[in-house]
Amino acid sequence: MEEITRAAEYIAGSRYLVVFTGAGMSADSGIPVFRGGSGLWDRYSLEDLATPQGFQRNPELVWRWYLSRLEKVRRARPHKGYHVIRDWWRGGLVKTVITQNVDGLFRRVGIDDVIELHGSLHRFRCTRCWYRGEIDSLDLESLPPICPNCYSLLRPDVVWFGEPLDQAVWRRALTEVLRSDTLLVIGTSGVVYPVASLVEEAHANRARIVEVNPEPSALTGLSTIWIGMGAEKALVEIDRVLRRMI
Repeated sequence: MEEITRAAEYIAGSRYLVVFTGAGMSADSGIPVFRGGSGLWDRYSLEDLATPQGFQRNPELVWRWYLSRLEKVRRARPHKGYHVIRDWWRGGLVKTVITQNVDGLFRRVGIDDVIELHGSLHRFRCTRCWYRGEIDSLDLESLPPICPNCYSLLRPDVVWFGEPLDQAVWRRALTEVLRSDTLLVIGTSGVVYPVASLVEEAHANRARIVEVNPEPSALTGLSTIWIGMGAEKALVEIDRVLRRMI
């Protein structure tokens, strides 16, 4: 496939390759795009489960939903595409990984420096003070958990609908994208802002944009190459060609 070969050539010749992923990257590991289709939560809206207002109304419900999502994520296995990116990162081809996903699968394969734009299911933070940490360190026998420092409610460390991104995280992501000469965009719809503007910034800065998505997205018009495949298949195919080049 011509697009696979061109993508491998761009990656091999890149000085600063940045990877940017969305929900389509996790989908090939069996992680639901959002709701999950379990039926258990179908009677609730996203306003109930993933907004600050929903948390204020019923923090126990929100915690139970996020813990159910975390359990699904822990049962999932990072697919071969994650290992491909890990190998490129270890070999110096990939400089930075930026993700919209909160599942932590990149960290599971050994990429310990990931820019997580929307936070992580594996972490918590206080709604009032500086206290934060790993979910596994919490006593979750009673929900919602309480901050031992200020006695306020603890919450999942994710960005909910209607909330701004962490500005330090955002600035770092933008800085890395503007340094890139090639941006590999995998499995994002391109309709969620401000994160979709990262691709627009890369395009305006004349970076080559390689998009991997089974269907065209809102960003396909900006892409130098569009590869109409799922994440795992495309990454394995690109890696196979790339190994013959380097």
